[in-house]
Amino acid sequence: MLESVLIANRGEIACRIIRTAQRLGMRTIAVHSEADAGALFVQMADEAHLIGPAPARDSYLRIDRIINVAKRTGAASIHPGYGFLSERAEFAEACAGAGIVFVGPPASAINAMGLKDAAKALVQQAGVPVVPGYHGAQQEPDFLRLKADEIGYPVLIKAVAGGGGKGMKRVERAADFEAALESAQREAASAFGDPRVLVEKYVLSPRHIEIQVFADRHGNVVHLFERDCSLQRRHQKVIEEAPAPGMTPEMRAVMGKAAVEAARAVGYVGAGTVEFIADGREGLRSDRFYFMEMNTRLQVEHPVTEAITGLDLVELQFRVASGEVLPFGQGDLGIDGHAVEARLYAEDPEKEFLPSTGKLWALDFPEHEGLRVDTGVQAGDEVTPFYDPMIAKVIAHAPTRGEALEKLAEALGQTLVAGPKTNVAFLKKLCEAPQFGAGQFDTGFIDRNLDALGAVPHGVDAEAVRLGVLKLIDMELDARGYHALMRNGSASSPWDEQDGFQLGGAREQGLPVDVDGERIDVAVQWPVPGDAHTDEELVVSWGGKASGMVSDYLSSDMRGLVPTEEGVIVVRAGRQTRVSPYDPFNVDLEHLNGSNAVKAPMHGKLVALFVKPGERVGKGQRLAIVEAMKMEHALVAPADGEVEEIAAEPGMQVAEGARLIVLKMEE
Repeated sequence: MLESVLIANRGEIACRIIRTAQRLGMRTIAVHSEADAGALFVQMADEAHLIGPAPARDSYLRIDRIINVAKRTGAASIHPGYGFLSERAEFAEACAGAGIVFVGPPASAINAMGLKDAAKALVQQAGVPVVPGYHGAQQEPDFLRLKADEIGYPVLIKAVAGGGGKGMKRVERAADFEAALESAQREAASAFGDPRVLVEKYVLSPRHIEIQVFADRHGNVVHLFERDCSLQRRHQKVIEEAPAPGMTPEMRAVMGKAAVEAARAVGYVGAGTVEFIADGREGLRSDRFYFMEMNTRLQVEHPVTEAITGLDLVELQFRVASGEVLPFGQGDLGIDGHAVEARLYAEDPEKEFLPSTGKLWALDFPEHEGLRVDTGVQAGDEVTPFYDPMIAKVIAHAPTRGEALEKLAEALGQTLVAGPKTNVAFLKKLCEAPQFGAGQFDTGFIDRNLDALGAVPHGVDAEAVRLGVLKLIDMELDARGYHALMRNGSASSPWDEQDGFQLGGAREQGLPVDVDGERIDVAVQWPVPGDAHTDEELVVSWGGKASGMVSDYLSSDMRGLVPTEEGVIVVRAGRQTRVSPYDPFNVDLEHLNGSNAVKAPMHGKLVALFVKPGERVGKGQRLAIVEAMKMEHALVAPADGEVEEIAAEPGMQVAEGARLIVLKMEE
């Protein structure tokens, strides 16, 4: 076994690798950016070293700095995790040149499968079907547009290098091709350093099914069955499961054989995934699946394969990298039950899944048999705009698919996250969706069911406001030592009371609060001092929308009432509502003076501006693009008008809510 390992990655995958390495007795070495200095994986490793500032290009993508740390620390091996440098052949070559074992395939295999166009040509020669499309070297926009016209819409533009949905755009009509191509090329260049793309026919009713393969250095190659990754949003996987619903033994054998042969063709070593797209219009059929790409690394969704096989894939990676022979053959492997994984992201489903950043004021997961949580953060950490927004992976394993989905939904319902907005409630609804449960889904399922899944704007949660106000009062009384008012209904002097004191009858006090940035004036009705039932009579209401008594508050789930520096975050059914005392001096002056400012929807980088002062724009016209957490988000004009001011320049980091463009609207 290797004596030590440097993990050239961050977050949950770094934590996951460290746990297995330490169990095997290996010394673990972390590298981190300035933004990750206090991160969980840094704390877990036996030692940690700074390699640069927050942007990945200046830290986690710096091969020279990582190799230097490996040399200084005497690291026997480097594990790249996934993303970042994991599929960069030059990184594997640099490790070999430094005499350090790269825990992954040889550079030749990465080169062969790392570029989607070359990989498709390779497997096509081996008789594996591929999706119709253009996979050549010409990249001129006019030429690619012509190819798209020949293929027929809808088409899919995909980055030649990399994966994870970056640089991937579905195009429904020719008029949208140019803008989609530019966006795909920018994302690809930013994420992978390579702007090249290919254009493919978009398969209708597609099912995304992948085969996990494993190979050693002695010519042994096996597959560890399939995973279904069809529940996607913006071409990024949301929920994955193993085995695939509706998979027949015959189709599993055919796909497994194709994946093994693809791995053999490139002399593969270690863990890899061969991804296929299947036409699911008439169920899964062995004559209707196509090769998409091979990921020459560990996959995010590998825990579901571990659950149904009982294997530790990271341990196998280390053993294969050490030169050991795979301890099993294909006939020794079997499937045990069903596993489902949900990716918990810092994003807001009610605002088109915009990434969300900020401090994690609370983070708590349930613990049950058959439940696994992989995370790289803990309460008190900051979710920054520099990296992928995934907070955790929640994995459930059970004898049947229905039981696994039920267990996962229950776990998500018991998960508490307060701070950045998350998709936890959305994930729970996905697990409970009748069509998904019945196996009737494809990669477009989420987009077709956004309303039913709750991924639309919601109104104010009246109950959350009421509980938040009661919590604020409780916190204020506690700070001032006035809890006797809520417990006994009396105080040492009426002039000391903070409860809307008046000479007779029930006391009512107006209280303005800030609810998710909006002012709401609530009325607080206090109990009469000396009344025997004061614990049940503190009432909060506003505009007839809500009312409730302190006894309800005291008996509520206090876990979901999370104090912050500004006030309190109320978590109900996975949704977060921020309630804080209203600050009259915190006024949006731009709104008051009638300015129409287009603001940054989240923290990120302004990567493109398409307008200039004095230019007329139409409603819905693209004005700018902000990149956050590796994805692009277009800002459009809310109405017809004229550009009055440009307040930022491309390349600038911008804060959420920052004014970028000011428009003069037409009357």
